[in-house]
Amino acid sequence: MDALDRRIIAALRVNGRATYADLGRQVGLSASAVHERVGKLESAGVIVGYHAVVDPSAVGLGVTALIGIHPTDTADDDDVATALAELHEVESCYRVAGDESFIVKVRVTTVDDLERALGRLRRITGVARTRTTVVLSTRFEGRPNTLDEDAVAEA
Repeated sequence: MDALDRRIIAALRVNGRATYADLGRQVGLSASAVHERVGKLESAGVIVGYHAVVDPSAVGLGVTALIGIHPTDTADDDDVATALAELHEVESCYRVAGDESFIVKVRVTTVDDLERALGRLRRITGVARTRTTVVLSTRFEGRPNTLDEDAVAEA
């Protein structure tokens, strides 16, 4: 992956619906050259998909919580992660260092729904206890990481 690929990726992270012609103008390549590069990035697993970014509140998911999961002594991380993936409220799951094994982001409609989701989460084999932080407001989320190309080139 070279600097042009990084620029294409950065442009796609800002606007995943950009045409190859638009991308080409941004990075100084022809549309066909961009198309070829994007295809290679997809084949290599660098670009793993495209999706719509939706306002959670607009679709009725007004409560967001970050839940730290403390494991039991005999917990199997893969089994816990598999069980977490089965909870539709869990939007993101991160394996972390520290006292907690995982931190998950949960989105639900109401606080009552959060309580029910916590009950299901706590019944997962391998979960000893949880620590929940309710999000009051989101200042920004999911923004593209605009890496300094010079720093990346030096690395």
